[in-house]
Amino acid sequence: MAQIFRPSSNTLAKVTFAGAIVVLGTIGWVGLAINRSDYVTEVGVARDQPVPFSHKHHVADAGIDCRYCHTSAEVSSFAGIPPTETCMSCHMQIWAEAPVLEPVRESFRSGSPIEWTRVHDLPDYVYFNHSIHLNKGVGCSSCHGRVDQMPLMWRENRLHMEWCLGCHRAPERFVRPREQIYNMEWKSPANQPELGRKLVQEYRIHELTDCVVCHR
Repeated sequence: MAQIFRPSSNTLAKVTFAGAIVVLGTIGWVGLAINRSDYVTEVGVARDQPVPFSHKHHVADAGIDCRYCHTSAEVSSFAGIPPTETCMSCHMQIWAEAPVLEPVRESFRSGSPIEWTRVHDLPDYVYFNHSIHLNKGVGCSSCHGRVDQMPLMWRENRLHMEWCLGCHRAPERFVRPREQIYNMEWKSPANQPELGRKLVQEYRIHELTDCVVCHR
């Protein structure tokens, strides 16, 4: 019986399989790179808002504490968006007629809340409790970046699972004393392992990496 395939067919098959693996691997790598890109994650991208609120002006220049606006940050799973009444407690006197603040005044008059665009928005399948992180010594700037230097709010970190696990696997590198939670200039104790280990023990922090911790 005549041979159907030439001997070179073996080589061709091997090259084809190897090429397919390379192509699929490249596609996977490109997809992963795109998924992590600033374009997709919106890291460093200032979001459009109904009012161009400047954290830099209010925090760094005016010295307003985070908790003045985000009143539920320490006791709730959400930091909370301040009601219009909080804004007007100052702006009834300061910049009371500024055109840029007309949406705030209209919200106050009508009782309809301002529809802010959420910057740090986790998927619905992720459970996150804001208060527990603060009470365990995770500072505002650790997740949100130097908010006091942002004229408009943007996302500082990707908020991907691998980023969260980086802290959960080694909390001693990121936690800080509770009295420094709102200090934007505090440096993480990555180079002070003894401080990190002390805080982990004092605050009873565990390396929580089980799936059910965040996916309930």
